[in-house]
Parts: sequence; structure tokens; C-alpha cells
Amino acid sequence: MPESHILPVYSPPEQIFVRGEGCWIWDDKGDKYLDCIAGIAVNALGHAAPVLQKALTEQAAKLWHTSNMFKVQGQEELAAKYVRDCFAEVVFFTNSGTEAIEGALKTARKYHTANNNPERVDIIGFQGSFHGRSYAAINASGNPSYLDGFGPRLPGYIQAPWGDLDAVKKLAGPTTAAVIIEPVQGEGGVRAVSDEYIRGLRKLADEMGFLLIFDEVQSGAGRTGKMWAHQWAGVTPDIMAVAKGVGGGFPMGAFMATKNAAKGMVKGVHGTTFGGNPLAMAVGNACYDELAKPALMEHVNKIANHLTQGLESLRDRHPDLVVAVTGRGLLRGLKLKIDPKPIQGVLRDRKVLVGVAGDNVLRLAPPLIIDEAQVSYAIDAIDAALTAQIVQASA
Repeated sequence: MPESHILPVYSPPEQIFVRGEGCWIWDDKGDKYLDCIAGIAVNALGHAAPVLQKALTEQAAKLWHTSNMFKVQGQEELAAKYVRDCFAEVVFFTNSGTEAIEGALKTARKYHTANNNPERVDIIGFQGSFHGRSYAAINASGNPSYLDGFGPRLPGYIQAPWGDLDAVKKLAGPTTAAVIIEPVQGEGGVRAVSDEYIRGLRKLADEMGFLLIFDEVQSGAGRTGKMWAHQWAGVTPDIMAVAKGVGGGFPMGAFMATKNAAKGMVKGVHGTTFGGNPLAMAVGNACYDELAKPALMEHVNKIANHLTQGLESLRDRHPDLVVAVTGRGLLRGLKLKIDPKPIQGVLRDRKVLVGVAGDNVLRLAPPLIIDEAQVSYAIDAIDAALTAQIVQASA
């Protein structure tokens, strides 16, 4: 293997994947794997979805890039669809989830400046949260290790205990700009916050005058069985950041807001060169059209029930290893009593790809199109991996 010149901030396994179709992916040796992580909740419609291929190739033959110096028709079309189906009234397209988070944080602070309350700068996040790798995002995230070695913490970022509404009440005050929360934490252990808690945050924000930001980068785009996870709680945010699944594999994201929350985001205060480019918008429109079909969400909820039953059966069969089933919809975790990375490796050897998350969690975020037989295949593989772990430990 020749020397790699890639910055060594990841430690990938030896497999090199070269082709994908639906929920399956092949390496350069011709071996076939069931993909139950989908690029970390990105490939919502599976690999090489024909509808996305068509949209991308047709657009590639027309126009790739103009920058936001000019209007991009695909942006207007996709923004209108988002606004039609959710709380938002304005949308800004980005290249990634981190950029969407940055825009959401800036929008929240700018709102208070526009209201002549520039002292409102504090952003309250939650322990275990993950909002991206940029400097503001790692300060908003609830993992101190992401800040190690990158200089002092940015002022104005506070973490509350996860799921503790009273703690938020005590932390919030006249300098609070916003609370930011993932309805389902990804990196923090695939933990779903309760609908009651989401409603409590909304009430508190209204009472105290701060904004509510939902980070739906991982939990959105139909992953929990509704287009956006917060819709299960029947409340709306002021600002929302999205990415991952909304592009179906093509890099794109967005932050969206009510007109009131975005009142400070006027000409010249924010921008992007590549965000919302014609290629991304062609794929984003095609992907959203598929995600918005009721039949797909019905499928997600049906398959999610099957997956949940399978994971619960693993907890019943392996009580010495499995603590709990976490998450929601097709963003699920299996909390273990041991480090999940060896189990992840065994599963990869068994040709099933999964992820890991904090708090000893094995993470599953398969394509939304996964079927019952494929779920059963994954559950059987996890069962075998856990059984092998028990045998090895007792040897």
C-alpha cells in the first residue's frame, strides 16, 4: 500500500468501496456489504438512486456553477417546497451541516441585535450534543474533547445537562440568544429527547424571549418517520439546520427560519460561494420530491417498527452485553456494556456496515428504502457478533 498523503484525522478500515446500489455497496475486491450506516444518515434513498442519477446527469449537461451573484432557479423551487411543508418562511442553502449550523447561530444572534438587544449572545446547548467541526460548532457542541488543543473556548456558549428542563431554566436569562438541540442526538449516543421536553423548551423560549434552534442535520429528511423529527412533538422551532439526507448523497444543507427570526439577516451579512449551486439544487429537488411522498414515510415507520423489534430481541437475548435500544425511527442505537468498535469490526467482517456513537452505542442509520429482509439480515449479523463476543470472553 503506497504512503497516504491524506491528513490523518480519520482511521478508516482497509476496505475501498467502488460501487453501490440501493442498500448494498461493493468494495474493490468485489465483496458485497449491507450498508446500515448510509454515509452517516446521508444516502436516504440508497446508493445510486436512479431518480437522483437522472437529476444530476441532466443538470451536469446544462450548468454547474454561477455563484449566488445570480439567481439560481433550483433554489427558488426547493425553498418553496420546504416552506410549503414546514414552519419556515425563508431558506439559505449551504454545502454542509456545519455551515447550516453556523448560519443558524449567526441568525439567532443577529435577531437580537436587530431588536436592540445586542447583549443576548449566549447559546445554550446540551451535553453529548454534536453540531459540526467548525470553531463555533465545536463550542456549541457538548463534547469538551472536540475543543482540546484549539485554543480558548469562545464566549457565549453554555451546555446544559441533556433532558433537564429545570437546568435550562436556571441557565437562561437576559443574555440568552437561543437554545440549540438535536431532537435525536447522533454522536452523543443516538438519544431521542421526549416530545414533552421539546414542548417544554418551546414554552420556555416563548416566555423568556430567546429563540429555539433545532439541529435536524441527522434526524431530519424523513429519518424518524416524519420529514422533520420535531414534527412528532407538534411544535415548531424559530430556526432549523438541515443537511445529510436532504441531498441523498450530494453535499448540501440549509438553514431555514421564520421571517421574524431572520429579521437581522439582511443584504451583505452572510454568504456562500458554492451553497445552493445548480447541481446540488437539481439533486435536492429530486430527493425532496421522493421524501415528500406519503408512501415513503409509511414505509419508514413500518420498517422502523421491524428494526425496533429486532433490536429489542437482541437486548433480550444478550442481557449481559446490551443495555438499551435508543433513538427513533431509522436512527437507532444499541447501547452496549462494552466498547462497540470491536463489534463494528466483526460486523464489517460479516459484510454489514454500521457506525458507533458516544456512550458505547452501536449506531444504525440505514437507507430509508431498506426492507424487512435486509433488516433481519442485519439483526442476525449483530446477534452472531454479540454471541461471538460472549464466546471469546468466556474462553
